Amino acid sequence: MLIATKDTVYSLNGDPTEPRAVLNGGDVQAIAIGRSIGLAALHHGKVAVLSQNGRRTLDTGIEEPIECLLILDEEPVRFLVGVEAPHVYAVADDDTERLGAFDALECREDWYTPWGGPAAVRSMARTRDGWVYADIHVGSIMRSPDRGRSWEPVTPDLHQDVHQVATSPGEDDRVYANTAHAVYLSEDRGKSWQHRSDGFPYFYGRAIAVHPEEPDCLLASVSTGPHGNAQGQLYRTDNAGRVWSHVTSGFPETTAGNIDTFHIGFTPDGRAWSVAENTLYGSQDRGLTWASAWQAPSNICMIAVQQ
Repeated sequence: MLIATKDTVYSLNGDPTEPRAVLNGGDVQAIAIGRSIGLAALHHGKVAVLSQNGRRTLDTGIEEPIECLLILDEEPVRFLVGVEAPHVYAVADDDTERLGAFDALECREDWYTPWGGPAAVRSMARTRDGWVYADIHVGSIMRSPDRGRSWEPVTPDLHQDVHQVATSPGEDDRVYANTAHAVYLSEDRGKSWQHRSDGFPYFYGRAIAVHPEEPDCLLASVSTGPHGNAQGQLYRTDNAGRVWSHVTSGFPETTAGNIDTFHIGFTPDGRAWSVAENTLYGSQDRGLTWASAWQAPSNICMIAVQQ
């Protein structure tokens, strides 16, 4: 797992111990991790590739602010980059390509932000068989059946203000989205959606994560809204969101701000992780009970786990 503050990336491997700093002094914009490499996007289009052999930096030439990264291949390295504007880039060791099929989407004329700035590709997720999903803030979810070569929108049965999209390692047809109107589930790769909000006290959602072997086991965060004392709360479900339960055992009942996009996750061993300000919490029982695992020197901006 990778953990990022504003200017440092840490690696946490194996049993919870003190995370090790693997990148210092950068302005970290996004992170991602695979089986043998990690990525950290910095300012000015630089992406650090982290491995056991050390660190090397790719100059992607991307000028827009980077919002998210998605690893496609590790040897040789190939990954997707989601940015403001919004665009998606495919990056290999010596090549950066802006994906024209994504730019050609007719629905992009309807994408917007409440504050009038450019929309962004806020998060991306992939399946084992090569489907890629990109959530647009604001503009629903786009999907690609061929690792980013072609794109189309999912059906518009979910709230268009999506804050994180997640796939299920245990079921390729499953797609989950946490939105400004709580959680939605698709069991057919985005052709149709079901609203899953029973048990939430309020609907403004941000983060979502799926257990690696149990597609019905999820974590999601909700709050009263995007700003101020948002009263962020963490919820879990064992039945694909038909009923949600408030997480309170060992984890703060309420946080002052949002438990944000990229603040929760499951590692491949089934352990659950979540962030509250500068504290990383871990759970050994799929999110039922929690304990503080580590306190960072400053607020944690995001965590990344292997998809």
